[in-house]
Amino acid sequence: MSETLMILPAKEASAIRLVRVPNDYEEHEVFRHVTGIIASVEEDNPAYTWDDIRNELEDHGFEPLTFVLGPELD
Repeated sequence: MSETLMILPAKEASAIRLVRVPNDYEEHEVFRHVTGIIASVEEDNPAYTWDDIRNELEDHGFEPLTFVLGPELD
């Protein structure tokens, strides 16, 4: 079984995140689910940080990954 990864894009390159998606999520539902998790954190804590979002994602089985940002493609 192959793993699914999700890029969480950001306006600033340093804020881009990569997470491993749990195997029990289907591809068509994961975007909506992560959007809901992020919205919930933002709603509960307007002064949220990436750590708050990361903790909530981890609670739902998502695993933040370390990555190297490569050069831009045109």
